[in-house]
Amino acid sequence: MAETIKETLYINGTAVTSTNTKKVYNPARSKESVGEIALGSEEDVNYAVEAADLAWEQWRKTSAADRAKVLEQVANYIHENSNELAQMLVLEHGKTVQESLGDLLGAANVLRYYSTLVDEVDKEEVVENKQGKMVLTHQSMGVVSIIVPWNYPIILGYLMLAPALLAGNTVVIKPATYCPLTLTKILKHMASLLPKGVLNIISGSGSTVGEAMIKHPTVRKVSFTGSTEVGVSVIKNSASTIKNLSLELGGNDAAIVLKDKDIDDHLIEEMLKGVFTACGQICYNIKRIYVQKGNYQTFVDRFIAAANLIKVGNGLNPNTTMGPLNNKPQFDSVTTLLNEIKETDAMVNIVGEFIEETAFDDGYYVMPTVVTNVKQEDPIVQKEQFGPIIPIIPFDTEEEAIQMANDTEFGLGNSVWTNDVEHGFEVARKLQSGSVFVNIHRAGASGPNMPFGGFKQSGIGRGHGVEALKEQMELQAVIQRTDM
Repeated sequence: MAETIKETLYINGTAVTSTNTKKVYNPARSKESVGEIALGSEEDVNYAVEAADLAWEQWRKTSAADRAKVLEQVANYIHENSNELAQMLVLEHGKTVQESLGDLLGAANVLRYYSTLVDEVDKEEVVENKQGKMVLTHQSMGVVSIIVPWNYPIILGYLMLAPALLAGNTVVIKPATYCPLTLTKILKHMASLLPKGVLNIISGSGSTVGEAMIKHPTVRKVSFTGSTEVGVSVIKNSASTIKNLSLELGGNDAAIVLKDKDIDDHLIEEMLKGVFTACGQICYNIKRIYVQKGNYQTFVDRFIAAANLIKVGNGLNPNTTMGPLNNKPQFDSVTTLLNEIKETDAMVNIVGEFIEETAFDDGYYVMPTVVTNVKQEDPIVQKEQFGPIIPIIPFDTEEEAIQMANDTEFGLGNSVWTNDVEHGFEVARKLQSGSVFVNIHRAGASGPNMPFGGFKQSGIGRGHGVEALKEQMELQAVIQRTDM
């Protein structure tokens, strides 16, 4: 099935071919091509933006209820075809079947959630007092450029796309070139349900297509999910035309295990999910664990024993619990961090079992790795690993744990683990991150109705929830003064 997949661009309601194409490879067998994607150009972006701008006039007048119906239809399409789509996603991404289903069905839930927010689109607030009358209302922005990351392309794509369309904007969207096939298939189905020009799909490099999507003067907003480094370039390229930005960027999430927390099976199981799901390639996976000294060794021993049961292999194998990394640059980044820490006094515990159905070196495989005897200033602690590596660090006092957790330029998420939930909320308020979880910290912990985004260099604005919808619209104040 996958070898025959060839996806085109889709602009102004029509499939558009390109002489420039890129093969998509299976991360579990890195020399195996599973499909091919057409690559767009700056000219394609210009055409797509012009088409989106023309379509906006009619789409903004379409009722929010009718826009919401399309979201619901696409949610049904994903649900009805989830098994076939999951197989395709495994082949191009590397994650397991269950993780791929989570990506897909999570996107369907996002679409259904936003389809319920029709009243929020047209909601107005009327303020009348001695000054006169003011009506606070919202208008759609116009053309929105959306740039999708490779780690969870379906759900993260729709977390940006669903509120943009519901708000009445038209869209030019760029799937990630490492794994564009599944998302492009779903997007084309969605585009077929919309008036031409409302949704335009262009794959291509960030330096060509992505940059053109950001710089185009008609584009009013850019929504981007990805690394902080690329986020910096998005800001620079959007500056000359003062675009509205929503950026969800890197994270270096800390989990703090307070001294009263039971080191039991449930805690260890939750921590494993928080660290190793999708081979660690989730923006708000746990990247650092801090454990009070009295419980430290018990925690480390139990965590290593449990992680040793992880089975690494091809995501299509039903026995696999962790697949490979998605691409070579990420593989190189993770292995560089590992090689650096091996040159220090840290203890590097490589755990898990490789399922020998293919050669380990044929894919971008990295075994689960638990690092102890590590310093706060070590790169393995300060950098976002975005892979199956976890440093575990002891602390003496609660204040010390909070200081170490905040000792980063990232501020996406953190978590507090305690038997005293109310105290956990008190500690959470001292942590510098957009989300703080208490006794949970893994994919799904932040629901589509919960505001999500970062402090510091982890982003600008908030996705998810009503907040994401409002960020896709301009607030307008209509004012009558009677006191002047």
